[in-house]
Amino acid sequence: MPSILIRNGRIIDPSQSLDEVADLLIEDGIIRAIGTELGTADHEIDATSQIVSPGLVDVHVQLREPGFEEDETIESGTAAAIQGGFTSIACLPNTSPTTDTQAQVQFIQQKASQADNCHVFVIACVSKNREGQELAEMGILTQAGAVAFTDAPNPLQKTDLFRRALEYSRMFDVPILDHPEIPELSQSGIMHSGAVSMVLGLSGIHPDSEELATGRDLRLAETIGARLHLMDISTEGSVELIRRAKGRGVHVTSEVCIANLYLTDEVMRSFDSNYKVNPPLRSQTHIDACVAGLQDGTIDVITSGHAPRASEKKMTELDRAPFGMSQIEITLGLAITNLVVPGHLDFPTLISKISTNPAQALKLEKGTLAIGAAADITIIDPQASWQVDSSTFASRSTNTPFDGLTLTGRATTVIVDGIVKLQR
Repeated sequence: MPSILIRNGRIIDPSQSLDEVADLLIEDGIIRAIGTELGTADHEIDATSQIVSPGLVDVHVQLREPGFEEDETIESGTAAAIQGGFTSIACLPNTSPTTDTQAQVQFIQQKASQADNCHVFVIACVSKNREGQELAEMGILTQAGAVAFTDAPNPLQKTDLFRRALEYSRMFDVPILDHPEIPELSQSGIMHSGAVSMVLGLSGIHPDSEELATGRDLRLAETIGARLHLMDISTEGSVELIRRAKGRGVHVTSEVCIANLYLTDEVMRSFDSNYKVNPPLRSQTHIDACVAGLQDGTIDVITSGHAPRASEKKMTELDRAPFGMSQIEITLGLAITNLVVPGHLDFPTLISKISTNPAQALKLEKGTLAIGAAADITIIDPQASWQVDSSTFASRSTNTPFDGLTLTGRATTVIVDGIVKLQR
């Protein structure tokens, strides 16, 4: 394997509180040295005026295979991840059949290995067939390589099942991921419940649906002492509940999807089904609360919430179209444009949210540039100006409302295990 020397980059590694201009040497797929005067290598990359970051990590990705290959395959989804700067992703179990058996975990692992793009970590089902009635064989699934458990995008409705899942997860030291939602309060909702939904005459998803579930989840995690990761946080009330829980020492991490930091419910006036996501795009007050949660550490992770859907599924009436956006290829650009450029976050904080923290939330040995770590690296040009063109997506699906948008900041080089997978 050829050695690689990355020269003159701004090396930012939140796992080591590192932020300096230096060189980085990769040998045999391992990070060997960071500093100056590191000699020569088989291949050199000039990273002047660019950021050298730990490989980006996304813990909320739908790969859809097996069963929904018209939306995405493991090969196309991992290729899209590389285009977006991600070297590691964790995939949800909403496939057919669902990821609730050892064979299904191994199928995903094998297909990811054959695709040979980025690392894929498997999140298995909490309940058999994601039906919320009977626990999956969590011990066997952990032995097969599952790194966490969830029924997402379905919420964990039955409190007794959720409690038992937390108890088992504590035994295996893996987190439970939940999409907090009370279905009785959301039911046929299409968008955020508020003034805009009232004017448009569209059924709404009230913030109470998320906040009541968030409160329940936090209470159980606190009582049991288990690891909880709250997905899809989108409301002011949920942010405050998590903030208070962390103050009490509850073992909780949380995430917000990039679209919920960028768009308000006003965009639903277009009746464009590409804006239909769950949790819904909410009002500016809720966005501001989520940004504040990122700033003070209440929210640990920014995810793509990548939910690819075939165009024929989205090209229907708004109430019949499925939720979801194809996001993983543009998440980094959206985050830099909407969070760093306006001054809401600095680059070390952003990188912690999209690399170090998600890796730590799932206890993955990723998200670091420590000496001896696998060389998973993303080089970012923070000044690059580029236009979103969904027709060039590596993903099979182009269901994004951001087509044609000009963004600032982009991954220019992606290295996985010391192998260059992307170089623009």
